[in-house]
Amino acid sequence: MKYSDGKTRKTAAVLLCAGKGSRTGLPYNKMLLRIGDDTVAELTLRAFIQSGICDDIVLTASPEDYDVLREIADENGARVIYGGESRTDSVRKALAALSPDTDIVLIHDGARPFLSPELIVAAAQSAADYGSGIAAVPTTDAIKRAVNGYVTETLDKSTLFNIQTPQAFRFDDIVKAYSVINGDYADDCEVYERAGYRARLVRGEYSNTKITTHADIFRLPGEYRTGIGFDVHRLAENRDLVLGGVLIPYPLGLLGHSDADVLVHAVMDAMLSAAGLPDIGVLFPDTDPKYKGISSMKLLSEVCSAMRERGAKLINVSAVVMAEKPKLAGYIPSIRSSLSRALGIPTNNINVSATTTEGLGICGEGKGMAASAIVLVTV
Repeated sequence: MKYSDGKTRKTAAVLLCAGKGSRTGLPYNKMLLRIGDDTVAELTLRAFIQSGICDDIVLTASPEDYDVLREIADENGARVIYGGESRTDSVRKALAALSPDTDIVLIHDGARPFLSPELIVAAAQSAADYGSGIAAVPTTDAIKRAVNGYVTETLDKSTLFNIQTPQAFRFDDIVKAYSVINGDYADDCEVYERAGYRARLVRGEYSNTKITTHADIFRLPGEYRTGIGFDVHRLAENRDLVLGGVLIPYPLGLLGHSDADVLVHAVMDAMLSAAGLPDIGVLFPDTDPKYKGISSMKLLSEVCSAMRERGAKLINVSAVVMAEKPKLAGYIPSIRSSLSRALGIPTNNINVSATTTEGLGICGEGKGMAASAIVLVTV
């Protein structure tokens, strides 16, 4: 990038994507959460590409997410490395992976996908001019210091800022700071300060929020809805046992007008519920001969079409099958893959588990199977 003084400086970006994101309550890394047509990781990466200043972009990834993040990076001309056990470790690894002739480096939390390209440029320019550029916004709430639940001091909020990322630095300085400061820290600015440098702020953006908790998901752009589905079928002889579109070897199968795939039925009803559409009993009545013996995966395809016509997009599925026998754990990966293909969402966005009912009820007596499902959609 050519900076305001007319000099060209090699600029790199580090996007931290190796966290688990457990506080969101999602069964997968929040970096893979879809917002509209794109994942959080794709939105964040795109902002840095659109800034036009990055000669190199490195994403850190956990082993579990490495392959999917590498695919995203490859499609966008970026690189992926394995992250560390903590944020600080991941930054150290990423800095070591950058070319030693790098001049400016921007370090950014991958879970902040709503930053503008202009903020990225401003942070880098500040680093070129002053050594650092830390995105921050003035604190808007009154801030109190308290001891044992009692307020002891009211702080002057005119001097207080909420720190964000990106945080940009002259490369040699931040590398030195990380080499002399041990321990784990909440952000790079603290490491930089502890090494004796003065951090300079740039005006951040209030929209540059970080997706951290489950509540943050429901503050994302667009309208999000959940749906719940439940189904139960008897087991009978001379029937195939099909769950999630996968044929399970077993002497008994589920009895129904269709193939009675209890798992797919629960997922379909959850999807229809979230989209505000009638349930499968209305759409595919068992009195209609054209649905006699039909594969539930074909019905699922029709539900997906109805969702698209409604403008609803499926984000993730969490389902559980209740059965005493057979043991289903070994079939779960195949079931998830089958549903992923049918639903058009990543396998990581589908969670399926199996449980018994401790010998209670129709499932516990081995006379039937049940399934429940919860889905998240955007409309």
